[in-house]
Amino acid sequence: MTVEPLVADVPIAASRPARDSSGFLAALDAAGAVFANADRAEAAFVDGRGGLQEMVVARAHADIAIAIATAAASRAAQALGQIFSMQI
Repeated sequence: MTVEPLVADVPIAASRPARDSSGFLAALDAAGAVFANADRAEAAFVDGRGGLQEMVVARAHADIAIAIATAAASRAAQALGQIFSMQI
């Protein structure tokens, strides 16, 4: 049997972004920005520079981001558990 190596259509370096090919780093950066925005809104409210509504909305965005991350981690762990328990 002869196995032919696969040749990429484009150079590998050009097909991947320079930073993170999976997008995981971008997702972490976005989550960090949501949490930082919530912290800034709370600090502004405490200092008397921001409103209650802005603070509540920013904190709600952060809470939703935590809920999404928790659900994604739970589903990923469940999927891995099923994969590891498969009989080969």
